[in-house]
Amino acid sequence: MSLKYWAMIAGLGIIWGTSFAMNEILLREIGPLSISMGRVLLGAAFCWAFVFATGRDKSLPSGKIIALFLLGATNFALPLAIYPISQAHLASGVAGIMNGLTPVAVVIISQFWPGGERANVAKFTGVTFGFLGIYLLAIPSFAAGDKSELWALLIILVAPISYGVSLNIMRQFKGYDPIMLVTYALSLATVLLAPLVLWREGLPVITQAATWAALAWIGFVATGFAFICLYWLVPRVGGTNMSTATFIAPVSAILLGVFLLGEVLETAHLLGMAAIFCGMLMIDGRIIKLLRRTPASDTQSNG
Repeated sequence: MSLKYWAMIAGLGIIWGTSFAMNEILLREIGPLSISMGRVLLGAAFCWAFVFATGRDKSLPSGKIIALFLLGATNFALPLAIYPISQAHLASGVAGIMNGLTPVAVVIISQFWPGGERANVAKFTGVTFGFLGIYLLAIPSFAAGDKSELWALLIILVAPISYGVSLNIMRQFKGYDPIMLVTYALSLATVLLAPLVLWREGLPVITQAATWAALAWIGFVATGFAFICLYWLVPRVGGTNMSTATFIAPVSAILLGVFLLGEVLETAHLLGMAAIFCGMLMIDGRIIKLLRRTPASDTQSNG
């Protein structure tokens, strides 16, 4: 894969890492479901503006409306609601770390998905490290007896699983314009979330400039712009490679949580992040390939 694609993946990881700090700011004034709906609504608006500006064909893929609803639910409505809900009980850095389990979920789900990518020993080892990371992240909650935080850790696991499902659903849209795909998926996610938000939280009331700024960033940049890039990249680099953007997102989330929000991470949290990071490196496979290649290179150079 070219350096250009890796640079784009890393940039997306940084952008998505900022969304956890933005959620913390937004939760000070509006509810978690309102955050999710605002995010997909502004993301859809950004995408439609891009579609009209570039004059794209706006036709829907024939017979795919149900799959589009499922894509909107699994890639946007469900995970983007899960994160702010759980962050009412978790630090943004911990939520970002849990997001790092996305490659683990992709490996497990793809293994059983019809036509999905099959796992090897390295990927299964990565999955094991991922579950070890979850256990380490939960240690402070067990020690403190904080049931709300334990509940939040468990519920946030739904988000990586949902992303794993969505990346496999995307396979059936091969050949369809990825920009229109993300535009329709975000629009349908808004349709799914709107009645739920009105029922549970009512119309959100925003009075602070910081809330508007955070919502604009998380909607236009971290959703509209970032997911246009994601859907453009997946057909070119594959779902597993694309999921490695979560290498960067936890680090970005932690740094912003510490320096912007004054959060403190315990040693167990850092160990959990390290375990998940090791798991992602195993799933990625490049370290193993490099180690396998090094002895051969040394032999050739010595000969």
